[in-house]
Amino acid sequence: MLVLTRKRNESIIIDGSITIKVLEIRGPLVKLGIEAPAEIPIHRMEIWQAMAAKAETEKGSDATP
Repeated sequence: MLVLTRKRNESIIIDGSITIKVLEIRGPLVKLGIEAPAEIPIHRMEIWQAMAAKAETEKGSDATP
């Protein structure tokens, strides 16, 4: 894991096509802006985990006995 320190309005760029910018810092909360090509899905971790769990459940229900 790469750990970086950024201030408000500072950014990082990933692979030349994904930009993450610190928009706001308010107490313990950090608001991030993410620019990425449309074909790259971006989800909050809890949403991604729910989607992965649902896909795994559906995969299991498709199994033939």
